[in-house]
Amino acid sequence: MKIQSKYTKGLKLACLSAASCLFYSCSVAHSPSSAPSVSVPSAPTSETVAGNASRTNSAPRSAYNKRVAQHRPGIATGWGDEIKSNMNYSSFKRSNSTPSSIGSIYYNDKEGIKAMTGNWSYAGKGMQKAANGMVEWGVKSGWGYLKNVHSGGKRFVVGTKGRNYSLVIRNIAHSELELVISVDGLDVLDGKPASVKKRGYIIPAGKTLEIKGFRKSEDAVAAFKFSSVRDSYTNLSNQGTRNAGVIGMAVYTQKGISPWRYGTTEVNSRRGARAFAEAPAVRAR
Repeated sequence: MKIQSKYTKGLKLACLSAASCLFYSCSVAHSPSSAPSVSVPSAPTSETVAGNASRTNSAPRSAYNKRVAQHRPGIATGWGDEIKSNMNYSSFKRSNSTPSSIGSIYYNDKEGIKAMTGNWSYAGKGMQKAANGMVEWGVKSGWGYLKNVHSGGKRFVVGTKGRNYSLVIRNIAHSELELVISVDGLDVLDGKPASVKKRGYIIPAGKTLEIKGFRKSEDAVAAFKFSSVRDSYTNLSNQGTRNAGVIGMAVYTQKGISPWRYGTTEVNSRRGARAFAEAPAVRAR
């Protein structure tokens, strides 16, 4: 399949039958895989930016959204340079139709984080546990992971306009997991409004997945790049900016397989096992 250029239209992928699922995988460490069932996103074109009526069914609304975005402070996620990222196919049967857990990381520039959280200080390392301890994840940018701020029960990171970033997720459970990931309210695999009903990345037990951008084709992604709200992908693709500044993760476990076959309870029980019971009252001679 050919890689899309910046100004080509979106690549269309065939949907599968109800009896099977299609999964992608990025060419990152341990090659995790994913499963969208709709078209791959395309780069915003000049016609889209201009709100041309021939490119959208809601031109008046799109024009209004763009005027609002012009004046919004802070940062969002733009459509960055192309990064090579191959994909392959696998399958995954969810244990339930609803996610086992949903997590979020909010981001903004330093001024925005101060406004959102009041008095704050950095709290904790870049990678932090989520999904009831099944995964740990963080945002990587520049020389390392962005530090975390916790306020009002939410997790925040401070981004810098113009820098690329990636999402790093490690599976610390004992079975494969499926992860549906969103950025600014858009699914990272198809660039459309995110939904937990869509398919996602499969990550094997003990492995790490790094998601570097919105998928463009079977061979590449467009890098996540901190940008102004006006220049964000969600704004330039006429999808509004209401959800700018949030990264989401829905986690699914695999049907028939416990993610904690050797979970905390079992491990603690075995560590606390004693080689001998209570000492006998009479010592053998």
